[in-house]
Amino acid sequence: MGVTASMVKELRERTGAGMMDCKNVLVETSGDMEKAIELLREKGLAKAAKKAGRVASQGLVKLAFAAGGKKAAVIEVNSETDFVAKNEEFIDFVAVLADKALEASSDDMEAFMALPYKDEGTVRDALNSKIAKIGENMNVRRFAKCETPGVVYVGYTHGNGKIGVIVGFETEASSDEINVMGRDVAMQIASMNPRFVDESSIDPEYMESEKNILIHQALNEGKPANIVEKMVTGRLKKELKETCLVEQKFVKDGEIDVKQYIDNAAKVIGKSIKVVQMVRYEVGEGIEKKEENFAEEVAKQMNN
Repeated sequence: MGVTASMVKELRERTGAGMMDCKNVLVETSGDMEKAIELLREKGLAKAAKKAGRVASQGLVKLAFAAGGKKAAVIEVNSETDFVAKNEEFIDFVAVLADKALEASSDDMEAFMALPYKDEGTVRDALNSKIAKIGENMNVRRFAKCETPGVVYVGYTHGNGKIGVIVGFETEASSDEINVMGRDVAMQIASMNPRFVDESSIDPEYMESEKNILIHQALNEGKPANIVEKMVTGRLKKELKETCLVEQKFVKDGEIDVKQYIDNAAKVIGKSIKVVQMVRYEVGEGIEKKEENFAEEVAKQMNN
């Protein structure tokens, strides 16, 4: 019986094994799906499927930059435990994927997972091989590529890859000239987690929603309706100082805000600098984590 692409696809979906591994065992078993599954399990290549339901909320964020900071990329790859996140093979895998994200033609995850990975088939095949070998569920969760003409990118990684930040500056200055200032601003983003670069980048719907919330809060506090509008304007301005990067107090010098710090650096360099873009990834943010104590985690690893 001939092996078809749909058979390979079905076996892959059922086992989580790599495409070439699926094709090879189907050929070996003359297209018998159940025997192919058994053979994959015997070879230890179907482990990925057994792990797939487990929560992967640890992992690494990795950055990659082109020469001169003309483009940058960030990627998050998750594992189940911090043990694996510190594994050299896992670290190297994430570094290679960051470089691939830098050269990716789009931000489509399916297309990214189908990119070739060394001599291991695709990125997806390599991921499944790592899952089978290391023995934990893993997931290439997200990536972003930044490449705007006239923008220079600088980055900062915190906590051995727990937080990664890329910040883009519209400037004629070189990456070397703005590196210290750029790293400081990236550290600010890592620490204070602003939602927007500046007021002009705020989604109007978000602004309207926040305004309505503040109006209702003021009314519920029993404030007179005739002064609510003025109160809300003041509260909204205060909130913007917390949520907009350039409005925030600079963490290294509370006497100035981030915009003033950037403007001061621009005067020293002699070239205009404006922050226009930022990306902040934090490992596991938004993923529902299972609470497990340390002893249970070790026992689970030993029983795999």
